[in-house]
Amino acid sequence: MHDGSPLQDEAARAAHCALDVDGLGKRVALPSGDLTILQDVGFRIGHGDTVAIVGASGSGKSTLLSLLAGLDTPSAGRVLLDGAPISTLDEDGRARVRGEKVGFVFQSFQLLPSLTALENVMLPLELRGDRDVEAPAREVLQRVGLGERLGHYPRQLSGGEQQRVALARAFVTRPSLLFADEPTGNLDTATGQAIVDLLFALNADAGTTLVLVTHDDRLAARCARRLRIDSGRLVGDEALAA
Repeated sequence: MHDGSPLQDEAARAAHCALDVDGLGKRVALPSGDLTILQDVGFRIGHGDTVAIVGASGSGKSTLLSLLAGLDTPSAGRVLLDGAPISTLDEDGRARVRGEKVGFVFQSFQLLPSLTALENVMLPLELRGDRDVEAPAREVLQRVGLGERLGHYPRQLSGGEQQRVALARAFVTRPSLLFADEPTGNLDTATGQAIVDLLFALNADAGTTLVLVTHDDRLAARCARRLRIDSGRLVGDEALAA
Protein backbone atom coordinates (compact mmCIF):
# COMPACT_ATOMS: atom_id res chain seq x y z
CA MET A 1 0.00 0.00 0.00
CA HIS A 2 1.31 3.41 -0.94
CA ASP A 3 0.56 6.14 1.58
CA GLY A 4 3.16 8.77 0.69
CA SER A 5 1.99 12.29 -0.04
CA PRO A 6 2.73 13.91 -3.41
CA LEU A 7 5.34 16.07 -1.70
CA GLN A 8 7.01 13.01 -0.20
CA ASP A 9 6.98 11.30 -3.60
CA GLU A 10 8.55 14.36 -5.18
CA ALA A 11 11.23 14.52 -2.51
CA ALA A 12 12.00 10.83 -2.98
CA ARG A 13 12.37 11.25 -6.73
CA ALA A 14 14.60 14.29 -6.26
CA ALA A 15 16.82 12.39 -3.85
CA HIS A 16 17.49 9.82 -6.58
CA CYS A 17 18.78 12.54 -8.92
CA ALA A 18 22.29 13.91 -8.98
CA LEU A 19 20.76 17.26 -9.99
CA ASP A 20 17.14 18.39 -9.87
CA VAL A 21 16.59 21.82 -11.41
CA ASP A 22 13.21 23.56 -11.30
CA GLY A 23 12.15 26.98 -12.59
CA LEU A 24 15.71 28.28 -12.52
CA GLY A 25 16.20 31.93 -13.42
CA LYS A 26 18.97 34.50 -13.18
CA ARG A 27 18.65 38.26 -13.57
CA VAL A 28 21.24 40.97 -13.01
CA ALA A 29 20.57 44.66 -12.46
CA LEU A 30 22.10 47.03 -15.00
CA PRO A 31 21.80 50.83 -15.23
CA SER A 32 19.50 50.31 -18.22
CA GLY A 33 17.32 47.83 -16.31
CA ASP A 34 17.29 44.16 -15.41
CA LEU A 35 19.03 41.74 -17.76
CA THR A 36 17.58 38.22 -17.84
CA ILE A 37 20.34 35.67 -18.34
CA LEU A 38 18.32 32.49 -17.62
CA GLN A 39 14.58 31.98 -17.47
CA ASP A 40 12.49 29.03 -16.23
CA VAL A 41 15.08 26.31 -16.81
CA GLY A 42 14.22 22.87 -15.50
CA PHE A 43 15.57 19.32 -15.88
CA ARG A 44 16.84 16.33 -13.92
CA ILE A 45 20.15 14.53 -14.24
CA GLY A 46 20.57 11.00 -12.92
CA HIS A 47 23.57 9.62 -11.07
CA GLY A 48 26.37 8.63 -13.41
CA ASP A 49 24.96 10.52 -16.41
CA THR A 50 27.21 12.41 -18.82
CA VAL A 51 25.54 15.62 -20.01
CA ALA A 52 26.71 18.37 -22.38
CA ILE A 53 25.22 21.87 -22.16
CA VAL A 54 25.53 23.54 -25.56
CA GLY A 55 24.47 26.82 -27.12
CA ALA A 56 25.76 29.97 -28.75
CA SER A 57 28.16 32.30 -26.97
CA GLY A 58 26.21 34.42 -24.50
CA SER A 59 23.27 32.02 -24.32
CA GLY A 60 23.67 31.46 -20.56
CA LYS A 61 25.57 28.15 -20.51
CA SER A 62 28.32 29.14 -18.09
CA THR A 63 25.85 30.98 -15.83
CA LEU A 64 23.76 27.81 -15.68
CA LEU A 65 26.83 25.75 -14.76
CA SER A 66 27.70 28.21 -11.97
CA LEU A 67 24.18 27.91 -10.55
CA LEU A 68 24.24 24.10 -10.74
CA ALA A 69 27.54 23.98 -8.90
CA GLY A 70 26.54 26.49 -6.23
CA LEU A 71 29.12 29.06 -7.33
CA ASP A 72 26.27 31.54 -7.81
CA THR A 73 22.70 31.86 -6.53
CA PRO A 74 19.58 32.05 -8.72
CA SER A 75 17.06 34.88 -8.87
CA ALA A 76 14.28 32.30 -9.14
CA GLY A 77 13.85 28.55 -8.87
CA ARG A 78 15.98 25.95 -7.14
CA VAL A 79 18.80 23.46 -7.58
CA LEU A 80 18.88 20.22 -5.60
CA LEU A 81 22.31 18.57 -5.62
CA ASP A 82 22.07 14.96 -4.42
CA GLY A 83 18.76 15.96 -2.86
CA ALA A 84 20.25 18.94 -0.97
CA PRO A 85 18.91 22.43 -1.84
CA ILE A 86 22.26 24.01 -2.68
CA SER A 87 20.63 27.09 -4.23
CA THR A 88 19.14 28.16 -0.88
CA LEU A 89 22.28 27.66 1.25
CA ASP A 90 24.51 30.52 2.33
CA GLU A 91 28.05 30.79 0.92
CA ASP A 92 29.55 28.67 3.71
CA GLY A 93 26.93 25.98 3.17
CA ARG A 94 27.46 25.95 -0.58
CA ALA A 95 31.22 25.77 -0.09
CA ARG A 96 30.81 22.82 2.23
CA VAL A 97 28.66 20.92 -0.31
CA ARG A 98 31.14 21.71 -3.09
CA GLY A 99 34.02 20.45 -0.97
CA GLU A 100 32.21 17.20 -0.23
CA LYS A 101 30.58 16.43 -3.57
CA VAL A 102 31.83 18.58 -6.46
CA GLY A 103 34.86 18.76 -8.74
CA PHE A 104 35.61 21.46 -11.32
CA VAL A 105 37.59 21.75 -14.53
CA PHE A 106 37.87 25.21 -16.08
CA GLN A 107 38.94 26.45 -19.51
CA SER A 108 41.67 28.58 -17.93
CA PHE A 109 42.94 25.71 -15.71
CA GLN A 110 42.75 27.87 -12.51
CA LEU A 111 45.93 26.42 -11.03
CA LEU A 112 47.68 28.37 -8.28
CA PRO A 113 50.96 29.55 -9.81
CA SER A 114 52.87 29.50 -6.50
CA LEU A 115 52.11 25.80 -5.91
CA THR A 116 53.67 22.78 -7.60
CA ALA A 117 51.55 20.28 -9.51
CA LEU A 118 51.48 18.03 -6.44
CA GLU A 119 50.57 20.91 -4.12
CA ASN A 120 47.77 22.07 -6.43
CA VAL A 121 46.24 18.58 -6.38
CA MET A 122 46.68 18.20 -2.61
CA LEU A 123 44.93 21.51 -1.93
CA PRO A 124 41.26 20.41 -2.12
CA LEU A 125 42.04 17.49 0.19
CA GLU A 126 43.70 19.85 2.65
CA LEU A 127 40.77 22.26 2.50
CA ARG A 128 38.43 19.37 3.21
CA GLY A 129 40.46 18.43 6.26
CA ASP A 130 41.71 15.04 5.06
CA ARG A 131 44.65 13.61 6.99
CA ASP A 132 46.23 11.75 4.07
CA VAL A 133 46.63 14.23 1.22
CA GLU A 134 49.92 13.43 -0.50
CA ALA A 135 49.40 9.77 -1.41
CA PRO A 136 46.05 10.27 -3.20
CA ALA A 137 47.44 13.33 -5.02
CA ARG A 138 50.51 11.40 -6.20
CA GLU A 139 48.33 8.50 -7.32
CA VAL A 140 45.97 10.59 -9.45
CA LEU A 141 48.84 12.58 -10.98
CA GLN A 142 50.40 9.28 -11.96
CA ARG A 143 47.06 8.31 -13.49
CA VAL A 144 47.02 11.40 -15.70
CA GLY A 145 50.61 10.80 -16.85
CA LEU A 146 52.38 13.40 -14.72
CA GLY A 147 54.14 11.19 -12.20
CA GLU A 148 57.47 12.71 -13.24
CA ARG A 149 56.27 16.32 -13.03
CA LEU A 150 55.10 16.49 -9.41
CA GLY A 151 57.51 19.27 -8.43
CA HIS A 152 56.90 21.45 -11.49
CA TYR A 153 55.07 24.75 -11.22
CA PRO A 154 52.27 25.65 -13.67
CA ARG A 155 54.58 28.01 -15.61
CA GLN A 156 56.88 25.03 -16.27
CA LEU A 157 54.06 22.96 -17.78
CA SER A 158 52.42 23.09 -21.20
CA GLY A 159 48.72 23.92 -21.53
CA GLY A 160 47.85 20.26 -21.90
CA GLU A 161 49.89 19.35 -18.84
CA GLN A 162 48.25 22.12 -16.82
CA GLN A 163 44.82 20.78 -17.77
CA ARG A 164 45.95 17.29 -16.72
CA VAL A 165 46.86 18.74 -13.32
CA ALA A 166 43.42 20.39 -13.23
CA LEU A 167 41.78 17.02 -14.02
CA ALA A 168 43.78 15.36 -11.26
CA ARG A 169 42.74 18.09 -8.82
CA ALA A 170 39.09 17.67 -9.83
CA PHE A 171 39.05 13.90 -9.37
CA VAL A 172 41.29 13.59 -6.29
CA THR A 173 38.39 14.23 -3.91
CA ARG A 174 36.32 11.50 -5.63
CA PRO A 175 33.43 13.90 -6.29
CA SER A 176 29.96 12.62 -7.02
CA LEU A 177 29.56 15.43 -9.59
CA LEU A 178 32.12 16.93 -11.93
CA PHE A 179 31.48 20.24 -13.71
CA ALA A 180 33.64 21.21 -16.69
CA ASP A 181 33.43 24.63 -18.38
CA GLU A 182 34.94 24.52 -21.90
CA PRO A 183 37.68 22.10 -20.74
CA THR A 184 39.38 22.06 -24.15
CA GLY A 185 38.81 25.73 -25.03
CA ASN A 186 42.45 26.80 -24.56
CA LEU A 187 44.03 23.72 -26.15
CA ASP A 188 44.95 22.78 -29.70
CA THR A 189 42.91 20.03 -31.37
CA ALA A 190 45.27 17.12 -30.71
CA THR A 191 45.92 18.11 -27.07
CA GLY A 192 42.21 18.76 -26.55
CA GLN A 193 41.33 15.30 -27.84
CA ALA A 194 43.83 13.70 -25.46
CA ILE A 195 42.32 15.65 -22.55
CA VAL A 196 38.79 14.58 -23.58
CA ASP A 197 39.86 10.94 -23.71
CA LEU A 198 41.42 11.27 -20.27
CA LEU A 199 38.40 13.08 -18.84
CA PHE A 200 36.00 10.36 -19.93
CA ALA A 201 38.34 7.56 -18.84
CA LEU A 202 38.69 9.07 -15.35
CA ASN A 203 34.95 9.68 -15.23
CA ALA A 204 34.11 6.10 -16.19
CA ASP A 205 36.53 4.73 -13.58
CA ALA A 206 35.02 6.91 -10.84
CA GLY A 207 31.36 6.59 -11.89
CA THR A 208 31.01 10.35 -11.53
CA THR A 209 28.11 12.40 -12.88
CA LEU A 210 29.63 14.67 -15.54
CA VAL A 211 28.08 17.98 -16.64
CA LEU A 212 30.09 20.01 -19.11
CA VAL A 213 29.64 23.22 -21.07
CA THR A 214 31.14 23.17 -24.54
CA HIS A 215 30.88 24.66 -28.01
CA ASP A 216 32.78 21.64 -29.40
CA ASP A 217 30.31 19.29 -31.12
CA ARG A 218 32.76 16.39 -30.91
CA LEU A 219 33.07 16.78 -27.17
CA ALA A 220 29.29 17.08 -26.76
CA ALA A 221 28.83 13.90 -28.80
CA ARG A 222 30.87 11.95 -26.24
CA CYS A 223 28.11 12.58 -23.69
CA ALA A 224 24.94 10.52 -23.36
CA ARG A 225 22.69 13.57 -23.28
CA ARG A 226 22.69 17.10 -24.67
CA LEU A 227 20.90 20.13 -23.25
CA ARG A 228 20.65 23.13 -25.57
CA ILE A 229 20.34 26.67 -24.19
CA ASP A 230 19.20 29.57 -26.39
CA SER A 231 18.77 33.11 -25.09
CA GLY A 232 18.57 31.86 -21.51
CA ARG A 233 15.97 29.16 -22.12
CA LEU A 234 16.23 25.40 -22.36
CA VAL A 235 15.19 24.68 -25.95
CA GLY A 236 16.49 21.14 -26.42
CA ASP A 237 17.01 17.98 -24.37
CA GLU A 238 18.07 14.93 -26.32
CA ALA A 239 19.61 11.56 -25.63
CA LEU A 240 22.64 10.83 -27.80
CA ALA A 241 23.63 7.48 -29.22
CA ALA A 242 26.29 5.72 -27.20
